[in-house]
Amino acid sequence: MSFKNIIMIGDRINPQGFKSVAKMVEEEDIAGLQALAVKQADAGSRYIDVTVGPRAYEDIAFLQKVVVALQDAVDAPLCIDYPVSNIVRECLKVYDPAKSKGRPPLINSFAETRLEMMELFQIMPLQAIVMASEYLDENDRPKGSKTTREVVDVAGRMVERLTTEGGLQREDIFVDVVINSIACDTEGLTKAALEAVAQLGSDPRTRGVHITGGLTNIGNMLPKIEFDGMSLRHCMENAFLTRAVPLGFDTILGTPWNKFAPLPEGHPVLVAFDETIQLTGLNAMRRLRALWAKKP
Repeated sequence: MSFKNIIMIGDRINPQGFKSVAKMVEEEDIAGLQALAVKQADAGSRYIDVTVGPRAYEDIAFLQKVVVALQDAVDAPLCIDYPVSNIVRECLKVYDPAKSKGRPPLINSFAETRLEMMELFQIMPLQAIVMASEYLDENDRPKGSKTTREVVDVAGRMVERLTTEGGLQREDIFVDVVINSIACDTEGLTKAALEAVAQLGSDPRTRGVHITGGLTNIGNMLPKIEFDGMSLRHCMENAFLTRAVPLGFDTILGTPWNKFAPLPEGHPVLVAFDETIQLTGLNAMRRLRALWAKKP
């Protein structure tokens, strides 16, 4: 049984995450990128995430070319994945909403630490991903969110700004609760992310927004072993979703052809996940490593 009503943002067009895509970007293989977009759309992606990595900072024309080409290949709206207003602005100059059936592009990402992104709403209607990992303190100094309360509070402030100044409806806003690698989470950040998911759904400031995160992060640096025919990394993604989806997590930024489904209670990876996130420091690492210590 898979998760129901999950929104998928296909994240494969990312040269910093996938060597095959890095090769496509280096060789300007537009046809290859188009084929990858089609594959993701066919696998159920509602949005196609697009970045050409650092190349965009020096060659914005290439990124524009990719945007146009992907829109020629699929009618799913694109998720422009750059937290830099000038780069996104250049993408919007060539973005054609008519090619995505009138649906606006999704911009990743808005943050309290870069409010100049709000100027993008003057160009065309947009949807927005909010990075709840960053905020400004009382002295307007940038800080990284470390606690559930910090994540929820900055999300609340940004949702208010996006609805009042950007004219967005709450269903146009996706809050990224920041998913970290469980393999190096010694500060309880995964537990804080789950708590934030639950609170975002009940807090009147954020009720009705979508909740998302980079799901592939949770399994980074885990060993390449399998449990019941599924890689440990993918098992860990499903463990996170098993606990997060009932709390309100409804949007995956990930690989659309992976099988996302709840792990059964008692599954060794789910048990290890539940126990590890309750721990911090070396205790968390010891419990996680016990998961594969006796595996042949």
